[in-house]
Amino acid sequence: MVCDTHLPFEHGQIIMSIRNLSFSYGAKEVLHNVSLEITSGQLCGLLGPNGSGKTTLFKCCLGFLKPDSGEIRLGNTLLSNYSHKHLAAHVAYVPQDHQPAFPYLVREMVEMGRTPHRGMMPVLSRHDHKAVDHALERVGLRQLADERYNHLSGGQRQLVLVARALAQEASLMFMDEPTSSLDFSNQLVVWETARALAAEGISVVICCHDPNHILWFCDNVAALKEGRLLAAGLVGSTITRELLEELYNRNIHTEQVGSRTFIHPSFAYLTRC
Repeated sequence: MVCDTHLPFEHGQIIMSIRNLSFSYGAKEVLHNVSLEITSGQLCGLLGPNGSGKTTLFKCCLGFLKPDSGEIRLGNTLLSNYSHKHLAAHVAYVPQDHQPAFPYLVREMVEMGRTPHRGMMPVLSRHDHKAVDHALERVGLRQLADERYNHLSGGQRQLVLVARALAQEASLMFMDEPTSSLDFSNQLVVWETARALAAEGISVVICCHDPNHILWFCDNVAALKEGRLLAAGLVGSTITRELLEELYNRNIHTEQVGSRTFIHPSFAYLTRC
């Protein structure tokens, strides 16, 4: 098993490569021959309808699921050559939601992000505490550090999961619909944090159902439908009306406002301000 303590990547370098990946749950094929490259220091949006295989792709990239065929490499090394612990030192994950079995404090939940780095030491180091405090500060939860995680709202719990992943200090982060339960202000907190991470050289892949958010915040995009990769590339040239209509089987309208593109349904009865 690989046991590197760090993986240095220069900005723009390929941090993870996915080649001809297929996966099935029993007889049901969920991913078919997917190939994708994730670049260091880039924010990549994963777009597609429900059931298109987005979460399954994440789980394959995190080592939770073993592909039927194809390969995934982290750097130059096959993902399967990493132990779970050492993979967790390099790759972080923000799930859609999480219900703990025990009433952990918010701080304790975020401290779990330090587990891959702690070795045999039962007590957190000064750096561990600093990483936890910094993560809580970035998502605006410092004042809730001593609250019970299971007493929080769904949106607050989601921010705790983001903070836990931040405390992990990984080179690559997967976020599965992290803004779905958040109010408008906290959605911006997540997107601003993701952009800041990319600026720091960390790769972030976000599964998101709002193509506008991907257009506005992401560098790259990958579009999945029925387990197949329809398109991947720079956001501006990849997200088109034709692609969105193929993804969602809906008439889509795009509108240019200054330098920004806005996407909305082309319903005749939409009210306009």
